[in-house]
Amino acid sequence: MTEQFGQAAERGEVAAESVDDNDIATRAEVGGGVVVGHDGSGCAQEALTWAAGLAERARWPLHVVRAWRMTTAPQPKTWEPGYVPPITDYELAVLDDLRADVAAVLGAERAEGVHCHVVHAPAVRALIEAAQGADLLVVGARGRGGFAGLLLGSTSDQVTHHAPCPVTVVRSQRRD
Repeated sequence: MTEQFGQAAERGEVAAESVDDNDIATRAEVGGGVVVGHDGSGCAQEALTWAAGLAERARWPLHVVRAWRMTTAPQPKTWEPGYVPPITDYELAVLDDLRADVAAVLGAERAEGVHCHVVHAPAVRALIEAAQGADLLVVGARGRGGFAGLLLGSTSDQVTHHAPCPVTVVRSQRRD
């Protein structure tokens, strides 16, 4: 135990574990195929369904990317009162949620062939960087109805302007 942690333990305090960005994924490496952004929303589920169908027809690999931050991560299984789990536990919780969402849409058998990536980064950056190795980037757009429904969401708007590959925005009537 380091001196810092030893002194904190003597005082009855909890010392934070030092974690650097090398411990978690900050970029999704993709070698071709379809990349689809997934934030857990119903609109993202529809985009995943569309992307999976295209990937299967084209015989391309399917990569599902979820960007996350501490504020959006689910509570890890290791969490308990008075203990803050390491960031790697949060990353694993995000990955477990993503895999569950993929299986819920595609079924367990189809989901086995899907590459799930969780990236500790803002969504736009995560998707644009993953798209550097992709043949197509797919994102959902949250349906809002009326005049506002004609506009794209901020993430879909940004990736359509900056992605290094073709982008498909899957429109939906959903509001979630």
